[in-house]
Amino acid sequence: MPDLVSALKRLVVGRPVRTERLGGTLLPKRLALPLFSSDALSSVAYAPDEILLTLALAGVAATALSPAVGLAVVVVMVVVVLSYRQTVRAYPSGGGGYEVVTTNLGPRAGRGVGSALLVDYVLTVAVSISSGVQYLASAVPWLQPYRVPLAVALIALLALLNLRGVRESGRAIAVPFYLFMASVGGLAVVGAVRELVGAGLPDAATASLTVVPDPAHDQAIATLGGAFLVLRAFTSGCAALTGVEAVANGVPNFRRPRSENAATTLLLLGGISSAMLMSIIWLATAIDVRVVERPAEQLLRDGVPVGPTYHQDPAIVQIANSVLGGWTPLVALVAVVAGAILLLAANTAFNGFPVLASVLARDGLLPRRLHTRGDRLTYSNGILALAAAAAVLVVALQADVTRLIQLYIVGVFVSFTLAQTGMVRHWRGVLRTEQDPGLRGAARRSRAINVVGAVLTGLVLVVVLVTKFTRGAWITVLLIALVFLLMGAVRRHYDDVARRVAVPADTEARSLPARVHAIVLVSTLNQPTARALAYARATRPSTLEAVTVLLDEASTVELRRRWDEVRVPVPLTVLDAPFRDVTEPVLEHVRAVRRASPREIVVVYLPEYVVRRAWYRLLHNGSAKRLHDRLRLVPGVVVATVPFQLSSADEIGDQEVHRG
Repeated sequence: MPDLVSALKRLVVGRPVRTERLGGTLLPKRLALPLFSSDALSSVAYAPDEILLTLALAGVAATALSPAVGLAVVVVMVVVVLSYRQTVRAYPSGGGGYEVVTTNLGPRAGRGVGSALLVDYVLTVAVSISSGVQYLASAVPWLQPYRVPLAVALIALLALLNLRGVRESGRAIAVPFYLFMASVGGLAVVGAVRELVGAGLPDAATASLTVVPDPAHDQAIATLGGAFLVLRAFTSGCAALTGVEAVANGVPNFRRPRSENAATTLLLLGGISSAMLMSIIWLATAIDVRVVERPAEQLLRDGVPVGPTYHQDPAIVQIANSVLGGWTPLVALVAVVAGAILLLAANTAFNGFPVLASVLARDGLLPRRLHTRGDRLTYSNGILALAAAAAVLVVALQADVTRLIQLYIVGVFVSFTLAQTGMVRHWRGVLRTEQDPGLRGAARRSRAINVVGAVLTGLVLVVVLVTKFTRGAWITVLLIALVFLLMGAVRRHYDDVARRVAVPADTEARSLPARVHAIVLVSTLNQPTARALAYARATRPSTLEAVTVLLDEASTVELRRRWDEVRVPVPLTVLDAPFRDVTEPVLEHVRAVRRASPREIVVVYLPEYVVRRAWYRLLHNGSAKRLHDRLRLVPGVVVATVPFQLSSADEIGDQEVHRG
């Protein structure tokens, strides 16, 4: 059975990779860009829609502000990218914002950033997969009832892809990533040529529809003069910034020089994302695209609501229909590629989460098994943990993008704000010690960028919390707080364990026990028992006894007779069991030995059957396992299992027949 499991694992995950080949799994920029930027670029498929539908709450005239809102998002993008380019150079270990904040603002603040980023990565997977599945279900309606299991299956597929190695997942994602870039870039170029040089672009199919302002927002718009709605649209568009921190967290996956390659990837990410975002918003404005939150109620055709049967295409599909003249094959290609990139956007989290979890585990804030690489040199435990958490969230919220999106971007802007505040303090420390005028000038410029970034992202965070808290952001805040407390508990546990197991100063006085009392548990006299007795005698304990529990009078009498007949040179102690339980009499006997000699170590030997077939294990070792688990909790007691492979009994029998 173990061989079958191992073969299946090799088939699914691949052959193990030797540690010295780690350099061969590192990524060139052409693979790192799709691997770490798919989340940020996929936002182009939905961030413009979020801006447009939020502004449309005030009516179609308000959507004219979308280019200004998009430009504000691009400004924040530029500042964040410039800041993180400095971060990857100053802190190349892969901790990203966590390492910056921990070093400059203290461990508690670092733990807060780590909590926020972990939650944000889980949400990235849940939102991206659910959005992609929704997109797919709109194209293939019969999939609609199966959105949740399909989303969970896709999460499992991405996890499997990443378990095989970051290089393989990078290759798999590169094709749809670059196709998406080419399709959006092609739309922008063709649209610009037709609009600026040719006869102009035809209006979108929805341009003739009338947008009805949402009455639920009339009071807020009237009170705040529309500023509140514009800020909400801005925060929705800031979803385009999610994924930027993944590059900083994934620096160890880059080829050398890691910091420079990561900085270049960040520059490419920021430039491409900004250009694509503004292109889509400009084209949507040029052809009068209509995208609203509740199309059945907010869109009118000839003064009549379009009704629930109306299907609202995303902005990018409406643009493709207009720019490409409704040529179905190319429009379908754009739609399919956009859906694919939404699904693959989750892969950014599958590369960022495990690296960050490894750094947190190294610092004792998460279980240490998350720090080690698996067979394929990936942080496999982190990948599995992310997949499980995202699947739970998808099932809990039924893959509902509208509900999930309200939980989004809180964590990433907590990280942005604290990380850039930490970088401000970093540059302050550099300026205190640096004497070179050129380097001091560079540090001042970097500090100014980080100050602007900290203020901007801090304001965005405040607006996000104000506008989205009651819509679901409170769940994200609660999750971040729970992860923060959990990491604190893990750290306290590890600190307590380290204190308890530390070698005391008087090591020599405590290095050896006064005596060793060995106990071999016996149920019947057979080869496993004989092997356990032989092993115990070979260790030369101070005293040695065999112990059996009286459960059946006839069996115990037969055991004594056989014991004397074979002349086993170990005394046999029979324990009474008035309630027919093996565990308690043995525990009480061991405790009595300990009470009689507190400085004496008790070693209990348990014979164990080792069988080949998994289901055979149900037939053996039940009492021994329970005893093993209970004895481990008794201070001053060492439990040793003595395995006996049943195949070895066959070999002994064959040898006896051969000698005969």
